[in-house]
Amino acid sequence: MRVMVYRGGGRPLSLEERPVPAPAAGEVLVRVSACGVCRTDLHVVDGDLTEPRLPVVPGHEVVGRVEALGEGVERLSEGERVGIPWLGWTCGTCRYCRSGRENLCAQALFTGYTRDGGYGDYCIADARYCLPVGGDRSDVDAAPLLCAGLIGYRALTMAGDAARIGLYGFGAAAHIIAQVAHAQGRRVFAFVRPGDRAAADFALGLGAAWAGASDEAPPEELDAALLFAPVGALVPAALRAIAPGGTVVCAGIHMSDIPSFPYELLWRERRVVSVANLTRRDGEEFLALAARTEIAMHVEPMPLAEANTALDRLRAGRLQGAAVLTMGENA
Repeated sequence: MRVMVYRGGGRPLSLEERPVPAPAAGEVLVRVSACGVCRTDLHVVDGDLTEPRLPVVPGHEVVGRVEALGEGVERLSEGERVGIPWLGWTCGTCRYCRSGRENLCAQALFTGYTRDGGYGDYCIADARYCLPVGGDRSDVDAAPLLCAGLIGYRALTMAGDAARIGLYGFGAAAHIIAQVAHAQGRRVFAFVRPGDRAAADFALGLGAAWAGASDEAPPEELDAALLFAPVGALVPAALRAIAPGGTVVCAGIHMSDIPSFPYELLWRERRVVSVANLTRRDGEEFLALAARTEIAMHVEPMPLAEANTALDRLRAGRLQGAAVLTMGENA
């Protein structure tokens, strides 16, 4: 099998060959057909996330088919199409796991970070954390749902019943969640990099009521703001844009430092909250929602060997929607 491997030190990924692994008890071997390229992968290779298990195969927006079952696996079957998300394993016994908050488990392992991910022909996964992927959406189109969609969905649920929602950073996650929010009857306001007219037009084409630069004020007060750009300075900007009682949701696993801001921006019961990982329930709910919601996926398929190019383009902001690495028949 071919894999793209990160060996640390900020070096590019290397294309290597390995034997196909066998699943242990409770695991499955998945033949990967598509794996989305996520900003979290960029945080791993750029050193923003400082504790990867090296060497590591990145990638946590994985779609493929179960090739082999480890001992004791009964909930999945060979040939079944599954997705492998960021949260790859939890202890199952701590107070967070026992209360349905497994996303906060201190012992959790993460796909493409502390266990090998989907930048390769095959991937081993904990069967408990494989999500069945139904519907007729292609593997390439389904891949970004496994993180961009899931994290966006969890962020959207934290906004409650907010009718006017601002999306800061219009990349893979925002382009999915903008369509979900629009389908729910909410008004979407898109904030893009100053001067990026193409991104603004992209957002308007997906149903946004307004699109402007991240340093602009929206034409209406917002009920909530979802921050997908990892820029701490956007937190006070978003607080200025939301109405009293509104919520700012920081949806990334990494963000630059938040600058100080006057208490007046937070007063009148405005809130700032963060999203940490996801739960299996999030995955089940969102994939079911995505199957019955018309979502136009904007993806750019790229061969596995071009993973470094995909990461470079994501870093430079030269992607609309999401890049997806393809393997096997999809390559």
